[in-house]
Amino acid sequence: MEKQYRIKKNKDFQFVYKKGKSVANRQFVVYTKPNKTLTHFRLGISVSKKIGNAVVRNRIKRGVRETFKVHKDDIIATEIIVIARQPAKDMSALQIQASLEHVLKIAKVFNKRIR
Repeated sequence: MEKQYRIKKNKDFQFVYKKGKSVANRQFVVYTKPNKTLTHFRLGISVSKKIGNAVVRNRIKRGVRETFKVHKDDIIATEIIVIARQPAKDMSALQIQASLEHVLKIAKVFNKRIR
């Protein structure tokens, strides 16, 4: 993901946690906060060390990033933070994508109907 699509600073994460809304399923928690100043979404990903070693955590993050690349044009201008939960460590990339799409539909961040 390009730099403009990332949330990296702790201050930005804390702002979205405090002011945003959260939606969850068994594998992911998604915090969203509408952003009127930007024309695109920004994404922050959090995967705890409790979930697994670096290989497992990076595989989950790659799956999350890939999902957002696929839907890059379908997501409204929003600050989004994705937190992975324990069951996500056993999922394949396609399962991660399906689970995230489910949570994002509930969070209403898509600007048009997604299958």
